[in-house]
Amino acid sequence: MSATARTTVDNAEVERFSRMAREWWSPEGKFKPLHKFNPVRLAYVRETLATRFGRDPNAPLPFAGLRILDIGCGGGLLSEPMARLGATVVGVDPSETNIEVARLHAAQSGLSIDYRATTAEALAEAGETFDVVLNMEVVEHVADVGLYIATTAALVKPDGLMVVATINRTLKALALAIVGAEYVLRWLPRGTHQYEKLVRPEELTVALTSAGMRIAESVGVTFNPLADRWERSRDTSVNYMVLAEKAG
Repeated sequence: MSATARTTVDNAEVERFSRMAREWWSPEGKFKPLHKFNPVRLAYVRETLATRFGRDPNAPLPFAGLRILDIGCGGGLLSEPMARLGATVVGVDPSETNIEVARLHAAQSGLSIDYRATTAEALAEAGETFDVVLNMEVVEHVADVGLYIATTAALVKPDGLMVVATINRTLKALALAIVGAEYVLRWLPRGTHQYEKLVRPEELTVALTSAGMRIAESVGVTFNPLADRWERSRDTSVNYMVLAEKAG
């Protein structure tokens, strides 16, 4: 069976997020944790892309000329800031409902973003390529991590970048990201994450390198309860981000 004949889409996950789609842009709704998480991942992406592509991060449109894919974009919480920074953004999600919400919000915000209800496999089949692929909080929701990473890596141009954010499969992550966040604090709806689908950094590294990507760095992300915010950290035992690059 060819890679394009297989699918990385987990339909149960798509249905789960589709049911919550109307709350994507509500800072106090079901996606409140993602709204809180967005600043730290956005800052990391902005700083990293500016450094790697030789851009001035303080310029009005530092990413003008860069084509960026936000895969698994949901309601567009990351696509919109990237568009405001001047990038040409393609936001992709297999959920039609998510894409409808994203399109409506972008229109209300006066932003031009190419939102598509499609899959990584379809983009790869069409031969699409991007300077940057943002793979944020997606790999723990797909049906086949190895195939998914291989497919999204094929979408990265030579000398391009991929940024992956996900959750480690550790007992600490089980206690904090699932039991604590979903069952005790009720930050997330129950069932948002399944422990067996979480991805360890070494597993992600194998998938990325097998797909022709080189790991540039890995950073942890931890929650600071005193400051009530997420911060970058050396601790990758729960949340972490990986920067990978493709050779020219």
